[in-house]
Amino acid sequence: MTWSSMLLLAVTVERVGELWFARRNTKALLSKGGREIGKEHYSLIVALHTLWLSSLWVVAWNVRVHPIWLGVFVCLQALRFWTLATLGKRWTTRIIVVPGETLVAAGPYRFIRHPNYLVVIGEIAVFPLCLGQPLHALVFSIANALVLTVRIKTENAALSGSRHV
Repeated sequence: MTWSSMLLLAVTVERVGELWFARRNTKALLSKGGREIGKEHYSLIVALHTLWLSSLWVVAWNVRVHPIWLGVFVCLQALRFWTLATLGKRWTTRIIVVPGETLVAAGPYRFIRHPNYLVVIGEIAVFPLCLGQPLHALVFSIANALVLTVRIKTENAALSGSRHV
């Protein structure tokens, strides 16, 4: 197994684990009276991320891994795990608003409103660069920017009525 295929496998396993975690949390939040906002664009997010990762498997399973970009990617993963740990049972891939809940203002949320989206923006660009795929990074970064524009606007509107703690 090559270094690039091991890295692709690790990211794939991480994403599958996150989907399991998100699905479990989504069910729990909905059972507490939460409601999903932005269902219309969710399939675009899923399609973008699926195409991004699966196409990397096609073009980069057997390439040289660039250590500097890999270091940047590892730093992004640290921020990802900090974000997930901070949100805990409230983290999901969907926008779920639970009446009466307050917005999280701890962890990375003390410094930035959407740390998870910062991570996603970085990953979409940096992971292909780890695998020597700059065109991949550019094309998917542009597509991601378009999707996240809609996503963040929708999430901000949904959360505007929540209190901060």
